[in-house]
Amino acid sequence: MTASASSPTADDPARYVGLDAGEAERRARARGWTAVRMVPPGTMLTMEYLEGRLNLEVGVEDGRVRRAWSG
Repeated sequence: MTASASSPTADDPARYVGLDAGEAERRARARGWTAVRMVPPGTMLTMEYLEGRLNLEVGVEDGRVRRAWSG
């Protein structure tokens, strides 16, 4: 399968860093991510990989994305 503009595999998670969490989620879903997980910094997560999921570390104070990664 080839990545397309609407495929999450063609989307760079780094483009979400600095965005407001709500805006980041809207953009991610529009770009084909099937799941968007927002977590505060320091949250313990399982190491399971889920294709099509975008993980967003969101600052508690400002609600902005600090880090983003797939899986």
